[in-house]
Amino acid sequence: MGEKIKLEHGAGGEIMEELLRDVILKTLTLKSAGGIGLDALDDGATIPFGDKHIVFTIDGHTVKPLFFPGGDIGRLAISGTVNDLAVMGAKPLALANSMIIGEGLDMEVLERVLRSMDETSKEVPVPIVTGDTKVVEEPIEMFVITAGVGIAEKPISDAGAKVGDIVLVSGTIGDHGIALMSHREGIAFETELKSDVAPIWEVVEAVAKAIGWENIHAMKDPTRAGLSNALNEIARKSNVGILVREDAIPVKPEVRAASEMLGISPYDVANEGKVVMAVAREHAEEALEAMRKTKRGKDAAIIGEVIEEYRGKVLLETGIGGKRFMEPPAGDPVPRIC
Repeated sequence: MGEKIKLEHGAGGEIMEELLRDVILKTLTLKSAGGIGLDALDDGATIPFGDKHIVFTIDGHTVKPLFFPGGDIGRLAISGTVNDLAVMGAKPLALANSMIIGEGLDMEVLERVLRSMDETSKEVPVPIVTGDTKVVEEPIEMFVITAGVGIAEKPISDAGAKVGDIVLVSGTIGDHGIALMSHREGIAFETELKSDVAPIWEVVEAVAKAIGWENIHAMKDPTRAGLSNALNEIARKSNVGILVREDAIPVKPEVRAASEMLGISPYDVANEGKVVMAVAREHAEEALEAMRKTKRGKDAAIIGEVIEEYRGKVLLETGIGGKRFMEPPAGDPVPRIC
């Protein structure tokens, strides 16, 4: 027998990259419909359609527990798919929902998840137009797979960052992963840690209206393996260096405290309601102001810039002025969080 699949193969870090590159991409031969295809390993694919582009994405959700502080698997499924469309510059048009349900799940739980999906889709708004339901005897509660279709005037890739660009993040980092891990470990704080899970189309659209799609050069939602992985993907795919300043990255005090207790960096865990952007330097302050005027972007910050040196790498400037590489994690240190 050969190598077996491990949890790390789905955790969003370097081990998952190896699986995608060395197994999936090598095996599948038809990977594009004329636009951005599977081989780009972006947040979705694009299909040229007249003078616009259809953007298509799909995502599986296996979070455990189904309900967690700040959200649940239903809110996560809708937000995750909407956000994959949003970071490619696509206005969400419609969603599909497939549920794999374990035999014995309480009907009340299913209804609660569906209500959450409905409420979250109304926030965007985007309709759930089709779906599929399977029930299995395996000892699982529920897995949810959502697909989404959107329309983009000018698709945004995570490979478009340019030297001189300014890097922004739409809010505090590490909220989702650290909230789930703290919940699992029973760590209590005076202020309850909550997931940031939310659709971010409003934030992306606000920036585009303020500075124009052409001035947003790259975007990524820092989900599995967190901010570290998202920045490294942008740097590697764009063939640029990225310098970020540690004291500029917004992290809630309770998230930082929990991270230290758990021995986990908040930069390495999933966020489910944030966007990382590289925008033209001359429009950075406008982009920041536009983000901060939205409900989901009030804690937005400029965290760094795109540089010519150290192409393909991310440099972190520490609070005392030193610099070190911000390496992508091998995988997300917190399993089953998205």
